[in-house]
Amino acid sequence: MHSHQTEKEDDDEGPPPGWQPIPTHPPPPPPRPSGSAQMVCGSCRRLLSYPRGAKHVKCSCCQTVNIVLEADQLGQVKCGSCAILLMYPYGASQVRCSSCRFVTEIGAQNKLPLWSVQQRKPAPAKTGC
Repeated sequence: MHSHQTEKEDDDEGPPPGWQPIPTHPPPPPPRPSGSAQMVCGSCRRLLSYPRGAKHVKCSCCQTVNIVLEADQLGQVKCGSCAILLMYPYGASQVRCSSCRFVTEIGAQNKLPLWSVQQRKPAPAKTGC
C-alpha cells in the first residue's frame, strides 16, 4: 500500500505527459493614431508620418526637425526659375526651391486672406422652382 501512495505522489508532481507551456507573445504595438498625417522631410525628402496636431517632426533618416504647418498656415507661389509650385509659411519674405535652389521673393502674395473671406460660405445655388 505504501508503494501505491508513492506512485500517486509522483503523478501529482509536475505536468502530465505531453504537456507544454503555451508560449507568451509580447503585447502588440499600440495602434497608429487614427489622426495621423504625412509630410515630406525638407532636407532628405523622405516621407514622414506623424500624429495630427504635432508642431515638429524629426526625420528618422537625417534627424532634421521639420515644422508642421496646416493648410490654412501655408501660402503657395511658383518658383521664379523652374515654375514648380512652392509652399511657404505665411510671414516668410522668400522661399528657396528644393528642386533648383532658386530663391523666390514672396512680396505682396504673403498676406493671409481676410478673416471675412476665410469664413465666407458660398451662396446656395438657385434652382428653377
